[in-house]
Amino acid sequence: MYAEVLVELTNKNVDKTFTYHVPDSYQSKIQKGIRVEVPFQKRTLEGFVLNLHKNPPEYDTKDILRIIDEEVILTEELFDLGKYLKKMTLASLISCYQAMLPKALKAKKGVEIHKKYESYIKLEDKNYIPTNEKQQEILDLLKKGIVPKKRIQEISDSSMKTLLKKNVLSIVMEEVYRGMRNQQEKKEVSLTIEQKRVIEEIEKSPSLVHLLHGVTGSGKTEVYIALIEKMIKNHQQVIVLVPEISLTEQITSRFLERFDRIAVLHSRLSDGEKYDEYRRIKKGEVDIVIGPRSAVFAPLKNIGMIILDEEQSTSFKQDHAPRYKAIDVAIWRMQRHHGKVLLGSATPSLEVYARCLKKVYGLSTLSKRVNQKALPQVLTVDMNQEIKHGNSIFSSILLEKITQHLEINNQVLLLLNRRGYSSFLSCKNCGHVIKCPNCDITLTYHKSSNTLRCHYCGYGTNLPKVCPECREESLQMFGTGTEKIEEKLASLFPNAKILRMDLDTTSKKGMHEKMIRSFKNHEYDILLGTQIVAKGLDFPLVTLVGVINADTSLNIPDFRSSEDTFQLLSQVAGRSGRGSQSGEVVIQTFNPDHYAILYAKNHDYLGFFKQEMIFRKKLGYPPYYYLTTVLIKGQDFKETQKAAYQVGNFLKEKLTSSIVLGPVNAAVSKIQNTYRFQILIKYKKEDLLYKTLLYLENHYKGQSKIQLDIDFNPNHF
Repeated sequence: MYAEVLVELTNKNVDKTFTYHVPDSYQSKIQKGIRVEVPFQKRTLEGFVLNLHKNPPEYDTKDILRIIDEEVILTEELFDLGKYLKKMTLASLISCYQAMLPKALKAKKGVEIHKKYESYIKLEDKNYIPTNEKQQEILDLLKKGIVPKKRIQEISDSSMKTLLKKNVLSIVMEEVYRGMRNQQEKKEVSLTIEQKRVIEEIEKSPSLVHLLHGVTGSGKTEVYIALIEKMIKNHQQVIVLVPEISLTEQITSRFLERFDRIAVLHSRLSDGEKYDEYRRIKKGEVDIVIGPRSAVFAPLKNIGMIILDEEQSTSFKQDHAPRYKAIDVAIWRMQRHHGKVLLGSATPSLEVYARCLKKVYGLSTLSKRVNQKALPQVLTVDMNQEIKHGNSIFSSILLEKITQHLEINNQVLLLLNRRGYSSFLSCKNCGHVIKCPNCDITLTYHKSSNTLRCHYCGYGTNLPKVCPECREESLQMFGTGTEKIEEKLASLFPNAKILRMDLDTTSKKGMHEKMIRSFKNHEYDILLGTQIVAKGLDFPLVTLVGVINADTSLNIPDFRSSEDTFQLLSQVAGRSGRGSQSGEVVIQTFNPDHYAILYAKNHDYLGFFKQEMIFRKKLGYPPYYYLTTVLIKGQDFKETQKAAYQVGNFLKEKLTSSIVLGPVNAAVSKIQNTYRFQILIKYKKEDLLYKTLLYLENHYKGQSKIQLDIDFNPNHF
């Protein structure tokens, strides 16, 4: 017997199976979809068995060295899904399969993650007569079943040892799952008339994909829960995708108030915890899987619905190979399972809402908050005027509002879309800006560590005392980061407890959940954060939201910058007034008349949608055109530039139904000493697109000096 094995190498030159002989001792154990260890050139690698047959090749084959799995890792569904991803993203097949699996189950030599076992005590002799009170207490406890050894030791270690020696007790090893959550007291919630209506609409909708467009605080999560309850009664399972890890804990807590059989998958879990959660899912021990983007691959066997909460989030698209969109994978899986994809958002992406208006997707709307409160009142502050009065960070109005809300013991949430202490350092004497030596980007100053760091490659260095160019002591900080804002807040409000939440403060495991819990418990008065605090969080005592600088995302040279700004402002504004008290929002901006800010101020999604669609149509951007980017990368500038022009000319010659723009320098023209050029392809219908790009992919995959990255429907470019 022979096996076709896909080895763990992601190099596109080896993106194919290799034939190995199956030794007689393994022929009864080998299966399609398991991992094996094989010799490959002078190395030993792991790989997936993709096929088995009895046809010997015309060349000598090597033997499989070891079978790793007893159970199938790649099911038939995952087999087919991997092939679909490869076709849709032009990634290597092995990278597609690896993306679906936890580290413990990837084909990766040298990675071994074991099951966790704990010692339990079992009662063997039920007729034994105890000789003291401690023995009696131990025996009484064990009559109910096996008990953890630690629990028995707490009663009496010496009595336990005596009973073990007499064979009255025995030690048994039982597997325990890591990271299991405690069940919570179950709660019942009354649905509003509007919620009941949309549930009925979603259930009756003939569309494979359905959008639930609900204002912030309208109770979309309760709609999800009601639909899931019906799915479970029908013996079906559900995947719930959230855009941020920080939201996983909150939505999991809400779900544990109603359900028991829940698994959570996200990158902050340990490798052992992911392994255990994945196996629970595969064994059929859960009904609901919650997590960010990659949870869409959860190996459930009977999926009735996949929910994407905050569907507009760009985090649902993976930014490295395979560059898949979670919605595309969800649609593929629901077509196979005959289920439904439910999208939820207060600010849907333009592409999704346009499909709803064309009746491609179903649409339901929640127009009111569940507490019947009005949406928060939004005030915009023109920072051009404030700066004239010396207010560069906080406007006088925002400071006044913070004081008012703290005085009545309410909480304040402040958004700054930038982490670190200061954006960059520049020399007042010669104008030199301190940049990363590996990337074409300025270094950001982090005061807590007194270092300059690159947010692209991770390079870090100590803060220099003199300018490296002119050697003068004239370096000055420009821009404002969360660290600097935190410092300023502490001086302005010395009695307030301030919590800073950004990538720096939440990098340690469990910090997201700990911070959210502590703020919700009112251990802090002010929460200062980056985009991480803008979506989905529910704090009933937050009655004021302040946006320090609304223009950060507006000034990015990207066709989605207005949409990103509108969505961010609308989402963060929605964190205010979610409890029994009304909310207020203060937006500080240098562009108070920009339509994205005006429509966000008025909570007017439809107005923004119509305005933005006019620009998209004029400029030829989604949803009127599809986009694909081709990134040409290399370490020699001239060679990379030459290759970029060759690729551009080839695409313009072949793709006559498309608009091919470029090549131009990428937005960040150098990362990790690699030069980057970009070509943009716009098209409505291009029959030759995949064939042409596949040809280019194959042409360059054998070249070491030039690499191509192809991204279909990119979020940004």
